[in-house]
Amino acid sequence: MALEEARPSGALSGWSGTLAQYLELVVDRPELADDAHARLYRMIHAAGRRPGEQGGPAVWAFFDGELYGLEAAVDVLVEEYLHSAALGLEPRRRILLLVGPVGGGKSTLVWLLKRGLEAWTATDAGAVYGIVGCPMQEDPLHLLPPALRRDWARRMGTFPSGDLCPRCRLVLDEEYGGRYLDMPVARIWFSEAERVGIGTFVPSDPKSQDVAELTGSLDFSTITQYGSESDPRAFRFDGELYRANRGLMEFQEMLKLDERFLYQLLGLAQEGQFKAGRFALISADQVVVGHTNEHEYRAFAANPRNEALLSRMIVIRVPYPLKVRDEVAIYKKLLGHSRLMETVHWAPGALEAAASVSVLSRLKDRPDTVADPVTRLEVLNGEDVPGLSPDEAAAIREHAAQSSAGMEGLDPRFVVNRLAAAVVRRGGPCIDAPAVLRALEAGMGQHALAERTGSERLQQWIGQARRAYDERVRRDVERQFVAVFSDHARALFQRYLDQVDLWLRPPAPRGGDADGPAVPDEALMRSIEEPLGILEAQRRTFREELWLRVSAVGGQREAWDYRVHARLRQAVERRVFDQLADLLALEATGDASGAGGRLRAVVEGLAEAGYCARCGPGALKYVAELQAR
Repeated sequence: MALEEARPSGALSGWSGTLAQYLELVVDRPELADDAHARLYRMIHAAGRRPGEQGGPAVWAFFDGELYGLEAAVDVLVEEYLHSAALGLEPRRRILLLVGPVGGGKSTLVWLLKRGLEAWTATDAGAVYGIVGCPMQEDPLHLLPPALRRDWARRMGTFPSGDLCPRCRLVLDEEYGGRYLDMPVARIWFSEAERVGIGTFVPSDPKSQDVAELTGSLDFSTITQYGSESDPRAFRFDGELYRANRGLMEFQEMLKLDERFLYQLLGLAQEGQFKAGRFALISADQVVVGHTNEHEYRAFAANPRNEALLSRMIVIRVPYPLKVRDEVAIYKKLLGHSRLMETVHWAPGALEAAASVSVLSRLKDRPDTVADPVTRLEVLNGEDVPGLSPDEAAAIREHAAQSSAGMEGLDPRFVVNRLAAAVVRRGGPCIDAPAVLRALEAGMGQHALAERTGSERLQQWIGQARRAYDERVRRDVERQFVAVFSDHARALFQRYLDQVDLWLRPPAPRGGDADGPAVPDEALMRSIEEPLGILEAQRRTFREELWLRVSAVGGQREAWDYRVHARLRQAVERRVFDQLADLLALEATGDASGAGGRLRAVVEGLAEAGYCARCGPGALKYVAELQAR
């Protein structure tokens, strides 16, 4: 959802009238009587959703472009919490608690909901109305007497629960003589800045912070005027619980709150009421969202005194992303806030290298698997890994989902700090993966994870990420080499088919030829087949099947394109690339005369793949060094 500034428009813009007129609106549009949970769910649902990848959770468009890698957590929030609560089920009586590591996106998720509510209530579809002058922007339907509420509920199918606040009850009795249909009603727009429909509470020093910040306080200057502390006119209804009514109440670092504040949430969660001053319980309709880190939550849950509050919470874990591409998207989002980044060219694979280190630090060890960490990285990123069965890939994803992976590790803020250091210390306009990895390695001692895991483990993650990058840049260069030297690849494949043809033919009887029958070049054939995983015992079956496919085009071997066979193409191209390693060595020494203009064509191909005039030749030299090893 685009969180752009919304302007009220349409027939409902700036509407005001009496309760009687408002009831006519509700008859035509029953959604105007939505409670806070239903309003939030309808807002998210209106933006749409699409199916998730590989049968995963749905992706809600409302969060597009802002949250990455949190599809599972968001889907639980929307469907299991908000949707259930919107239907009037028990989750509406629960506090939503987001638990996750620092920098994992908890605050961003709540920020999106708050900004979304501001934009949504400024549209006709999200219009909200309140009693004029009410400090809680109260639902006008609270004005209806209990007897009429039952009739209304039968007619409309539902009715919001709750009673008038003390201030509105006094106005109704003294100013309107109980004529509830004449009470003024007007459209309202949620705004965190103006403290309407959105509230935020931040814990501070327990010794100085007053619970009145939530529930309001007496106005001592007016007690002599009104003669009683229980007179609503002598009370300040300015606490956050009043201001957040009808919308969303955020508690930052919730579990750091003093017990006095947490106890106020017991009745608010279960009954939708809280106690303030010398008044009866005050009704409140709001989505209460708190967030905290894993350590605070564990300590809180371990204390038996908190059992009552824990039973009134729905806990959703918000982990770090486990897909490299999601992590890269976060970096681009954070780095995009600086104008300096407009002058920086990130070489292909540079941000991915940093993201690989981060994701590797978040994975849980799985000693019973044959897959190495880089393979697990590729599987979680949604890539197809040759030689890995679908069941093995599914087991890797399942283990990551069930092992609390992503609840600790390097956070995006730290990585972005190191990327910024690489930008400042850069020697030119381009930053490649080796420079990024060096910046991460130099700053690892600044992260708290270094003390918990040890420097050896950090070095291990960096080494694994470097190997993943090596494979990527090798593939990039290899792809361009094969494109430029495609005639070599086709010639190699034709030689391979010649040898297969010769191998499949029965040996000719010896005649007058002194040299005897031609002998197939088994080494050449095996150099193509072994990278495909074809064992010695399988070579006949593979060669026969391949020859049948070639024969299907009338035996014209030149008409059969080996590139339609993905694994065979990879093997042939890798073989060509290995044969051309000497040209890479020449390029590394600056002497490419033997290759003519073809190496320049390789660099031009790399430019089309995203490499610049600096990092393109740099990638070529880097791969030359890898091949030389």
